[in-house]
Amino acid sequence: MIDMRHDLVKLADLIDWEFFEREWAGFFPSATGLPATLPRLVAGLMYLQHAYRRSDEAVIARWVDSPYVQHFTGETFVGKTAPHAVF
Repeated sequence: MIDMRHDLVKLADLIDWEFFEREWAGFFPSATGLPATLPRLVAGLMYLQHAYRRSDEAVIARWVDSPYVQHFTGETFVGKTAPHAVF
């Protein structure tokens, strides 16, 4: 369970994620047999990387450790391993 008053939860509610779904859907196809990378995941990680000045590795490590970051990027269940390659 997450606190719906957390800053990342509130920010996620303000962003028009459908824009990224529409505009970016074709940019992240799957070439390995895995499902295509979701535009919201990519947009959310890119935002967090910029906002917190994190490296690719650091933002992924934060994603694994934080249910709030996972929620922000569109996850509905807390994962314990990094999402498949997005960078």
